[in-house]
Amino acid sequence: MSADVRAYIELMRPKNMVLAAITVPLGALFGLSGTLEPEQFPVIALQILAVLTFMGAGNAMNDIKDSAIDLQAHPTRPIPSQRVTVAGAKKFVVGLWIISGSCMMYGVYTLGQNDSTWWPLAAIYICAVALMLTYDLGPETKSKGLIGNISISLMVAAVILYGAATIDSITLLCVLIAGVVFFTNLAREIVKDCQDILADAGERSTLPMKIGVEKARMLAYVLIMAGLVCLYIPYWRGPFGFGQLILQTPAILVLITLNGPLFNGNDVLVSARIRIAMLLGLMGFLLTIYL
Repeated sequence: MSADVRAYIELMRPKNMVLAAITVPLGALFGLSGTLEPEQFPVIALQILAVLTFMGAGNAMNDIKDSAIDLQAHPTRPIPSQRVTVAGAKKFVVGLWIISGSCMMYGVYTLGQNDSTWWPLAAIYICAVALMLTYDLGPETKSKGLIGNISISLMVAAVILYGAATIDSITLLCVLIAGVVFFTNLAREIVKDCQDILADAGERSTLPMKIGVEKARMLAYVLIMAGLVCLYIPYWRGPFGFGQLILQTPAILVLITLNGPLFNGNDVLVSARIRIAMLLGLMGFLLTIYL
């Protein structure tokens, strides 16, 4: 693979996209309690591509917008390191948007042909596009701190609902799991802002800048606890049994033990562990369905 190709792939931030690639089929599985049919696989695969190219476009747009900040904060990224030009990145973004939108529209068409409810798929996608565009372009919610963090977290959580909408199967369980993802990701975004507070000075007005890093970290832990509540409800009120909550032990332990690193200001460690906990939580839900 040539250096240019690797740089463009890096621009999409493939590590951040791994969760999305897993989450779309998981959303479908959660909606149907793990009873996917073989004929549904191609439809789901196409919507995985829609989400991956959507996220790749958003990450690339973010790098274009933050190219000046990244000279100091992340100098090895493709644009500040001059491995990708801004003009080349913009063309790449357009191509990704075309692929993503085409996949979504085909999904809507397929649902309509099967007499299924198609509008949730389109509605979730359109809302996500609106959040993405307002995040990086106008009114640039990215620069406004908490509202930008909320926008990103809504987009991440919406992938669960998008996966379920792909096969017309949004349920209360899907909404609660999306809640887990939303609250934990919001906590992670706030922690990342604590980490980047010096680099963001003069460019963004983040929550840690407004209330201080200590209070921001405390809020992040409260949000983590809110995510745990959403995780707990399906085992308390159904459809799962309370005893099955043991399958969520790894995710719960990772999250509840973050108070120490947060208190010590170890933002890099906390951010990484929250991502791990999100993956463990999703796997815990999957195991609950099948065991």
